[in-house]
Amino acid sequence: MVSTKIVRHSVVCDHCRREYNIMADRDDMEAWLSGDKYIQDALAYLSPSERELLISSTCDTCWKKMYGEDDAE
Repeated sequence: MVSTKIVRHSVVCDHCRREYNIMADRDDMEAWLSGDKYIQDALAYLSPSERELLISSTCDTCWKKMYGEDDAE
């Protein structure tokens, strides 16, 4: 059996109720959740949208509906 530290985190958007699955390293998630690291440092390999979903339970689609598009993109 292969051991992996990558785990699936299921997050439901508080606005549209759609469920998303985010794959992340267990140790990285623990570092962020414990406050040892900022999310952008611990989970730099996730997209900004995925990190925001973890932080606020708001998916990218709902975020854009509420706040509009980012001109920098």
